[in-house]
Amino acid sequence: MSWFEAVILGLVQGVTEFIPVSSSAHLRIIGEFLPGSRDPGAAFTAITQLGTEAAVLVFFRADIARIIRAWFGSLRGTVPRSDPDARTGWLIVLGSIPIAVLGLLFQDQIETTFRSLWIVASTLIVFSLILAVADTFGRHVRTLDQLTYRHGILYGLAQALALVPGVSRSGGTITAGLFLGYTREAAARYSFLLAIPAVFASGLYQLAKSWNEPGAYTLGETALATGVAFLVALAIIGWFLKYVSSHSYLLFIWYRILLGSALFALLGLGILNP
Repeated sequence: MSWFEAVILGLVQGVTEFIPVSSSAHLRIIGEFLPGSRDPGAAFTAITQLGTEAAVLVFFRADIARIIRAWFGSLRGTVPRSDPDARTGWLIVLGSIPIAVLGLLFQDQIETTFRSLWIVASTLIVFSLILAVADTFGRHVRTLDQLTYRHGILYGLAQALALVPGVSRSGGTITAGLFLGYTREAAARYSFLLAIPAVFASGLYQLAKSWNEPGAYTLGETALATGVAFLVALAIIGWFLKYVSSHSYLLFIWYRILLGSALFALLGLGILNP
């Protein structure tokens, strides 16, 4: 049964990682409805995200290679740091610092307190409203070649909010991008790129820990979930970018509100244990 659960959780991870609905919240919730009613855990979540980020590497391989070449060129002095690709590389490095620092400082809370379903339900609803304001009143005119260092820091701080399940890594960074005036597609695209260092660092760290500290699932089951997440995410990325290029985020906003409200109801009725 655990292998079946791993497939289900990998599917959920792949579908929800890049749309602004919080994959960690979904894994936390879905785990309660699987046999045994268990929280998959922060380690399982972080490791399966390696699969979804591997999908980003494949999907954006040309962009990533260009950014890396320009970034190393800026280190050697052959490419000016004002070059859009070189600047993007530096901003991804800079924007990864907040989540790395806060992730280490609040590691215990991330793995315990923050995973309370009361907190998940609250953040799903509260941040859906913030996203709604950003999507409605954002100017939607900036493109990624207009990224500034101030915007890079703000993007990084927004990404750090995703340490709390229910916020959503993509949701936090997309919301920041919309407030800063970026187009819906540009905000989404940059959120994918910005996540790469943080997700790989977190996933590999948790993977190393899991060799000696097994969690709710074995390493084999976790590997299966990660592989499923990779395949599903590869399809979702392209769909999502195409969708937001011509639609608002309203679909995801309402979904978050309904999910958070349903979660509050289930907790209030005692059907779920927080």
